[in-house]
Amino acid sequence: MGPTDTSRPSSSETGDPIQGGAESPEHQENHASSQAKGSQSNREEQGRPTRRDFLALIGHIRPHWRRVALAGLLGLLGNGAALLQPLAAKWMIDTVSSAKGLTFSPVVALTALVIVGSVLAATGAYVLERMAAEVVHDARRRMVLHTLKLRVGAIQRPGEIITRVTADTTLLSKATSRALVDTLNAVLMLLATIALMASLDIVLLGVSGSVLAVVFAIGVLAVPRIARAQREMQASVGDLGSRLERVLGAFRTMKAFGGEKHEARSLDFAADAARNHAVGSAKWSAFSVIAGGLSTQLAFLAVLAIGGIRVADGSLGISTLIAFLLYLFSLSAPIGNLSQGIAELQSGIAAVRRIRELQALPGEKYDGAFCIKPDTPAAVDFENVSFDYGQGQTVLAGLTFKAEPGQTVALVGESGAGKTTVFSLMERFFDLTSGQIRLDGVDISTLSLSSLRSQIAYVEQEAPVFEGTLRENLLYAIAEPVPDDMLKIALQRTNLTDLLDTLPAGIDTPVGHRGITLSGGQRQRIAVARALIRQPRLLLLDEATSQLDAGNEKALVETLREIAGSTTVMIIAHRLSTVVNADKIFLLETGRVRASGTHSELAAHDRVYASLSRAQHLSH
Repeated sequence: MGPTDTSRPSSSETGDPIQGGAESPEHQENHASSQAKGSQSNREEQGRPTRRDFLALIGHIRPHWRRVALAGLLGLLGNGAALLQPLAAKWMIDTVSSAKGLTFSPVVALTALVIVGSVLAATGAYVLERMAAEVVHDARRRMVLHTLKLRVGAIQRPGEIITRVTADTTLLSKATSRALVDTLNAVLMLLATIALMASLDIVLLGVSGSVLAVVFAIGVLAVPRIARAQREMQASVGDLGSRLERVLGAFRTMKAFGGEKHEARSLDFAADAARNHAVGSAKWSAFSVIAGGLSTQLAFLAVLAIGGIRVADGSLGISTLIAFLLYLFSLSAPIGNLSQGIAELQSGIAAVRRIRELQALPGEKYDGAFCIKPDTPAAVDFENVSFDYGQGQTVLAGLTFKAEPGQTVALVGESGAGKTTVFSLMERFFDLTSGQIRLDGVDISTLSLSSLRSQIAYVEQEAPVFEGTLRENLLYAIAEPVPDDMLKIALQRTNLTDLLDTLPAGIDTPVGHRGITLSGGQRQRIAVARALIRQPRLLLLDEATSQLDAGNEKALVETLREIAGSTTVMIIAHRLSTVVNADKIFLLETGRVRASGTHSELAAHDRVYASLSRAQHLSH
C-alpha cells in the first residue's frame, strides 16, 4: 500500500449532492445565487408568478409558436365574429322598426356571423389542444431522458419523480393553452367589447364598468390562495405517489407482516391531504368564477334599470339598449375565461416549478475519452482512494489495491467496510473524494461513461429483474444480435437450464413485475447470466451467491474458474466459500485494506480473517 495523499484535488469537486449529503461547490454556488435573489424566492415560495416562471412557461411553448399563432388568430377571428353579432341584431331591430320592415340582409348577416364564429372558435380550440398535447409530449420526453441520466444519489423518491413526469405535465397542458392563449384572447375580447359598448352609449358603460370593477376586484383576491392551494395539492399528489411506490416495491414484505392496514392509513393520509388541497383550490377557483359571473349579472340589472328609464324618456333607442345588453352578456365569456385562465395559470406555474426542480437534479457527465480493448481482461488500480457521503459519513479512507488482468480478486470484510462503495466508484455512480482509480493505467474520470461501463458487467446484490420475458432480461441493453448458442452457454453456466424446461414458453416466457414469478436464487442467476453474455473485460459480483443453495453456488464458482484469464473478476462476498480459490483476497476494515493474500495466507497470518474462516467452518 502506498502513502496516503489527501492533498490532491478531489474529483468530486465538480459533483453534486449525494443521498442528501454534502453539496458540491458548484451546487453551493448555485444555491447562494438563488438566495441572493431574495424577494423572487419569497414570491415563488408564496406561489406568486415570477418573471422566471413565465419565461420557463414560454420556453415550453416556443418550439410550437406557429400553432400558437394559428390558434390565436382563429380564436380572434371567432371572437371578432361574435363581437359583430350584437351590431347585426341592432341592424335587424332597426329595419323592423323602420317603414320598410324586416329585410333579408340582416338575418343572413347575423346567421353567417353565428356559423362562421362557431366554426372558427372550434377550429382554434382544436389547434390549441393539439399544440398543448405536443407541449406535454416534449416536456415528458425531456424529463424522462433527464431522469435516466440522473446521478444515482439524486434518486431519493422515485414515486415523486413519476408524479412530476405524469401529473405535473398534464397541468402544463392547460397552462400552455387556456392559461396563455385563451387568457390573451379574453383580454383582447374585453377591450374590444368595452370599445364597442362605449361607441353605443358612454353613460351605460360607466354604470356597468363601475359595478364590474368592484366585484371583479374582490375575485382577484382569490388568485394567491389558488396558487398556494395548487402548489400544496401537487406536492401532496407527489407524496402519495412516493408512498405508493414504496409499498409496491416491498409488496411481499408488506403482505407477510400484515401491513395492509398500516399502509392504508399512510396512503389515506396522503390522499386526504391531496383531496383537501384540491378542495381548497376548487373553492377559491369557484369564488373567482362566481365573482366574474356575479359582476356581469349585477351590471345587467343596473344597465337594465337605467337604460329602461332613458328609453322611456326618449334619450336612448331600444335597439341601442338591446345591443348594449347583448355586449354586456357577452362579457361573461371573456370574464369567465380570464378568471379560469388565471386559476389554470397558477396551476401551470406550480407545475413548471416542479418540472424545473426535476430538471435541476444533478445528471451524469458522459463526455470523456473513448477507449476500449475488447479482447483483453482489464487491470484495476485503486490508489489512495477516499470517499464520503458528506456529513461525516466517511466510507473509504486511503484505499489502495490492484487487480491484475485476468485475476479473480475478492473483497471481504464486515458490513460497512466499504466493499459495495468500491464497485459504485468503479461504475462512477459517485465521484471519489480523493485519490485515483485507473483502468488499464487510465484514470477512469477521464473516460466517457459509455466507454467505461461498456467494459464492465455489474451484478448487484439484489439482482433486479425487469418486467418482460426471460430473453429480454438476458439481452437487456444489448444492441447487436446474440446467437442462441451464446444464450445456451450462459444458461448452462448459471444452472438455469432446468428453469428453462419448466417455463411454458421457454426463454420467451414473461417473468412478471420485478421477476415476481421467480425465486431469489433464480433472479440472482439470471443477473449473472446477463453479465456473462456481455463478455465484459471486468466482472463485478456483489454478493452474487447470497441467495444460492450449495449446488448452485458450486456451479457459479466453477463458472468463475472457466472464465478466469479471459475476464478480470472482482467479487464481494460474506460467504468465504465462494472466494477460497481467488487469486487475491483483500480484507477491508474501516475503508482500508487491513490485509491481503490468498485464502490460506490470510487464514494463517490474520486473526480477523482466521476468525471469519473458523466461523464459516472453512479449512485453511
